[in-house]
Amino acid sequence: MNTLTRTADTPAAAPTRPEAALLPPVDVIEDATGITLYADLPGVPRDKLNLRVEGDQLTLEGEIELAVTQGMASTHAEVTLPRYRRAFTLSKELDATQVSAELSQGVLRVRIPKAEHAQPRRIEVRVA
Repeated sequence: MNTLTRTADTPAAAPTRPEAALLPPVDVIEDATGITLYADLPGVPRDKLNLRVEGDQLTLEGEIELAVTQGMASTHAEVTLPRYRRAFTLSKELDATQVSAELSQGVLRVRIPKAEHAQPRRIEVRVA
């Protein structure tokens, strides 16, 4: 069952932040009780990370903070945009009020449990 949909990661999808942004790679793992997202956000400190849910939209944004030694200049740069952005549409099966997140060594882990009505449950069968 698909409980998460990637939305367009374009400026039109995020009108509050129209600047260009990198798309961080995200792994989505679903189990019986919810989904877990693992987003690679190297160079993003916790205070520059913005994770929000608005309606059925989950948005991840982060600004890269790379230290450059004074007096040095880059001769080649593969990462030229200073921010990440990714947006997803959450299904009604997920409980967006119970989202939890943690950032560790450049990887953001986001856990979204399934709503109670979508959780598997055992039904007791009585003998008549």
